[in-house]
Amino acid sequence: MNQPALSAQWIGDEHGHLRLLDQTLLPSRQVMLDCRDVETVWEAIKMLRVRGAPAIGIAAAYGVLLARVDGNSADVASADRLAEQVAAYRKAADYLATSRPTAVNLFWALDRMRRVLDRPIASIESLRHSMWQEAVRIHEEDRQMCRAIGRFGAELIPQSATILTHCNAGGLATSEYGTALSVMFTCAEQGKKINVYADETRPLWQGSRLTAFELHAAGIPTTVICDSMAAHVMQTKKVDAVIVGADRITARGDTANKIGTYGLAVSAKYHGVPFYVAAPSSTFDLTLVSGKEIPIEQRDQGEITKPYGIPLAPEGVNAYNPAFDVTPAELITAIITERGVISPVTEREVRSMVGSS
Repeated sequence: MNQPALSAQWIGDEHGHLRLLDQTLLPSRQVMLDCRDVETVWEAIKMLRVRGAPAIGIAAAYGVLLARVDGNSADVASADRLAEQVAAYRKAADYLATSRPTAVNLFWALDRMRRVLDRPIASIESLRHSMWQEAVRIHEEDRQMCRAIGRFGAELIPQSATILTHCNAGGLATSEYGTALSVMFTCAEQGKKINVYADETRPLWQGSRLTAFELHAAGIPTTVICDSMAAHVMQTKKVDAVIVGADRITARGDTANKIGTYGLAVSAKYHGVPFYVAAPSSTFDLTLVSGKEIPIEQRDQGEITKPYGIPLAPEGVNAYNPAFDVTPAELITAIITERGVISPVTEREVRSMVGSS
């Protein structure tokens, strides 16, 4: 299967740097961004150069490593220098946590990096190596989780199915294989002749720019539609399932995902189309029960009125630009995780599946 470049790569050992695929330039250009300081990683996350909850978490974990304290070999065993390095890592983690508020994987990954700092530390070098190993583990675990999600999800999809998806939950949003798209890639590998409708996903077109890009590269027949066409397609065309990703899922299964997902779920419910959410256990936030508790990121009005510098509304007009909405658990047929499928979607079933680490 042909795939675009990986969304995030660490180059070298603990003294290396982070390389990101700048997704704002896709599909016309594949440009790699080398990040050598924390500020560059923060900007990349904030400006959606790297996006998708798992990929944001991976980038942030690696981003913490870039907060290095300078010092020669004579300083390595210095208690003062070691304390300075620990403080720099903590400051970097706190700073990266301010980049985007909704995707829980960001905070999950940064908390894992902070826990490394709580362990006994012998030297700066051993600390740096331990931090690097933890970031690599986060990255590798995501690869394995995405593959497992694909295997569980493919069992729900019949031969020759038509699937509708929203935004991008593929390899660009994760380590390499995706969550929602992992199901589709796995179906294709199993020989199921699937077709996909991809919502364009306004205001930044992640569906037409990224999802269609990935599916087309994989040889999966894909049709891009405007977001406003999704209900019509379910009413008039053959749609066997809707599969989307997630940025945060509560203990009862309420799911925050890209704006437009809620309306898609309402339409799927009305038309009797199964609505599936595909997400790793790291996307669940069991400290929250109701979706009303999920913070919803508000983005710049210009993304709607003047996307990519193209004026689409009168100068000075206001725009409302929430990046996410929340789909209640009652509208979700099942949640596909790396541990199995949660159905029915209730607090009891969610906690039973993902409540233990």
